Amino acid sequence: MDPLGARSQFVDIQSLPTWQQQLGEDGEKTPLDQSDSLLSQQAFPSPFPFRPDISSKIILFTGDVALLNCTSIVNTSNESLNDKNPVSDNIHQLAGPELRDELLKLKGCRTGEAKLTKGFNLAARFIIHTVGPKYKAKYRTAAESSLYSCYRNIMQLAAEQSMASVGFCVVSTTKRGYPLEDATHIALRTVRRFLENHGNSVEAVVFTVSDTEEPVYKRLLPLYYPRSEEEEAACLPLIPADIGNSEGEPVVPERQIRIAEKPGTLEDDSEEESLESDLGQVGNHAFARMEGDVDKQRKQILQGQMSEAAMQKQHQRNYNRWLCRARAEDLSDVAALKALYQTGVDMCGRTVMVLVGRNIPVTLIDLEKALLYFIHVMDHITVKEYVMVYFHTLTGEHNHLDSDFLKNLYDIVDTKFKKNLKAFYFVHPTFRSKVSTWFFTTFSVSGMKEKVRYLDNLHQLFTCIKPEQIDIPPFVLEYDARVS
Repeated sequence: MDPLGARSQFVDIQSLPTWQQQLGEDGEKTPLDQSDSLLSQQAFPSPFPFRPDISSKIILFTGDVALLNCTSIVNTSNESLNDKNPVSDNIHQLAGPELRDELLKLKGCRTGEAKLTKGFNLAARFIIHTVGPKYKAKYRTAAESSLYSCYRNIMQLAAEQSMASVGFCVVSTTKRGYPLEDATHIALRTVRRFLENHGNSVEAVVFTVSDTEEPVYKRLLPLYYPRSEEEEAACLPLIPADIGNSEGEPVVPERQIRIAEKPGTLEDDSEEESLESDLGQVGNHAFARMEGDVDKQRKQILQGQMSEAAMQKQHQRNYNRWLCRARAEDLSDVAALKALYQTGVDMCGRTVMVLVGRNIPVTLIDLEKALLYFIHVMDHITVKEYVMVYFHTLTGEHNHLDSDFLKNLYDIVDTKFKKNLKAFYFVHPTFRSKVSTWFFTTFSVSGMKEKVRYLDNLHQLFTCIKPEQIDIPPFVLEYDARVS
C-alpha cells in the first residue's frame, strides 16, 4: 500500500484522454493530403465508418500496462505461461508471488486462447493471459488466424465476465517475431468489429504501447477508428484490401468455393452483379449441395421418408443458422447473469463447464437469447470431451427451465455437443428435480440418462474435479457448509 499522502504509481484510465479527444492534439494531422483528389470520387462507404460511440471508448496509452487501473489487463506469454518478456515481468513483479502460483493451476495455455486469473496486488481486478503465435512467413495465414483468436477471445472473455474496461498490451512480442504493423492491423480491426457487434457492455479499451510502438498505432488507429467524417474519408484509400470478415477474422480467398447457379454456362459480365451477390450463391442452389430436388426432399421430410444422411445435413444447416445468429447478436445481457461459464479441467483433463441454476431468471430473460448464448459459448468447447457441472443450489420456481425449452435446445445443438459430453454432475438435487430429470432423460432425450450423476455435496464433486479447478459461487459454498 502507498504511504499516506504518497502519489499512487497506478494510472487511473479515467484521467487519460480518449482517442476521440486526441483529435488535433500534439500537432496531429489527418492524412488528407494523400487522398484529396479522390474524396469526391469515393462512391463506396468505408468499412470502418465514423462512430463517436466507439472512438470514445478507445484510449492509446504509452507506458506500462501493469499500472493501469482497469477491470482487467492483458498479459502476453508462452504456452507454459512462464515467458520472460518486459510486459510479463512487470505484471508479475507488481502482482506478487500469488500470481505465479495461480498460473500453475491453469496448466498452460494454447496459442490463441485466453485464460483468466485474479489481479492480486495490481490495480486491475483481473489478468487475461494469452499466447500469441510464432511468426513465419511460410505459415503466415495460420499466424494471422491465431493472433485474431487472441484478441477475439480476450474481448469475448471480457464481455462474458461483464468487464467494464480492458487494458491491452501488444500481444505479439519480439521473441515471437510477428511484424508489428501487420499485428497492429489485426489487433485494431478485431477489437473494432467486436465493439460493433458485441461490445455494449465494454466501456473502455486501452491499447498500451511502448515508445517504439506508439508511432505505428497512431498512424493506423485513424483507419479503424476515424474521429470525424473527414478523417474517415481521408483514410478510406489507406485501408488494406484484407480486412477480414464481419468479425475481423482473416479470410483466405483460395479456400472459398464458388459454385455458379447454372454450371457449364457462361456468366453474363453484368456490372450490376457485385461480389456479395456472387458469394451469396455459394451453397444456395440444390446443385451446390449435391442433394437433388429441394422441394422433393421437403416433401420427404413431411412424409417421414427422408434418409438419415439427408436429415443430418438438414440438422447441420439448421444448427449453423443458429450459430451465425449467436455470433451476430449482442448477448452481453445474458452473459452478465454469470449462469454459464468455463472453469478448469476434471481429473481426466476434460474441460469443465459450470451452469448455475439460481442465476437463471427464467421469467425475466429472453429464452431465445439464452439459447443463442449457450450455443455461442459452447460451440468451441464441444469440439473435444467436456463435462458439465450444474449447481441446483437454492433454485426457485422462477429458475426452472421448461422441459420444452430443454428439448428444443437438445434438438438444435450439433452432434458434437452430445457425443463429447462425458458427464453431467447435478449438484444439490432435490427429490422433485431428480424425478423431473428422470422423466426428461427417459422420455424426451436419448443418451443422456447414463451421463447424469447426482451429487449431494461438494465433497462428492471434488472426487471428480479438484477444488482448485472449479470456480464455485460463494452462496453454493455457504449452503454446502451449512447442510453438510
